[in-house]
Amino acid sequence: MYEISCSIVLFHDAVDDIRKTIECFLSSTRRVKLFLVDNSSEDTLRYEFNSPQIEYIFTGRNIGYGSAHNLAIRKAQGCSKYHLILNPDVEFEASILDKLFKFMEQNEDIGLVMPKVLYKTGEIQYLCKTLPSPSDLFARRFIPGPLKGFFKNYLERYELKHKDYNSTMEVPNLSGCFMFTRTEVLAQVGFFDEQYFLYLEDTDLCRRINAQYRTVYYPAVSIIHGYNKASYKNLKLLKYHIKSSIQYFNKWGWFNDRERLLINRSAIHNTALIRKTVILKQERAFTSTQ
Repeated sequence: MYEISCSIVLFHDAVDDIRKTIECFLSSTRRVKLFLVDNSSEDTLRYEFNSPQIEYIFTGRNIGYGSAHNLAIRKAQGCSKYHLILNPDVEFEASILDKLFKFMEQNEDIGLVMPKVLYKTGEIQYLCKTLPSPSDLFARRFIPGPLKGFFKNYLERYELKHKDYNSTMEVPNLSGCFMFTRTEVLAQVGFFDEQYFLYLEDTDLCRRINAQYRTVYYPAVSIIHGYNKASYKNLKLLKYHIKSSIQYFNKWGWFNDRERLLINRSAIHNTALIRKTVILKQERAFTSTQ
């Protein structure tokens, strides 16, 4: 039985680019297991990381980000207490996993935790967000830079920039670059929704976890993330982003999403986050009897 398992999805990554991330995870003093899921067309990395702590899974084709992580999450079920969903461009100190482990042990109502995330320059990445609306994603992606100043308050509210990023807080939408979860929670709410090839799968999963558990930002520990907003630079990735956005809003609602409204109001105004799904189910059940 492992204390922490981890999955990293690879796609034509250079060995030197991912070695640091792998070393960071394996340096933990906890009993750990790492799953490297390779979506590349050739398994050139199979023999690069030989360790009993590593299992290499070669898919032979790009099956998508969430689908690849799901292969590892299924293997982790019943074999580890916590599972870390990790990007290959993340670095952190060896002690961080132990601190997150202890934090989760002390807070059994938390299903998912994300640490403070920094750029390599030391600047903070604002990765705590409300649940997106169509206008949120459109404004972030398509409004030209010179005009974004007119929407500054709107965009900053979406990224919860008015909140204290040095304080622990419950957040409904946490980044998929580092998701420290309970394996039993993933078994309960479901793994990544595989309809998303790339993008929004982390928001979808976080939303489902938050409906039944607390999803928490924990800045007592920090990581470094080489975040580069690839979809802003690559037309193919932009198409994936747009497609995933359509799939997300088709699933959860475009403009008539009352649950999103309740959750976001709670996050923005510091009110207690109620178990939204239970309330809405009660409302639907009441309505159906009328």
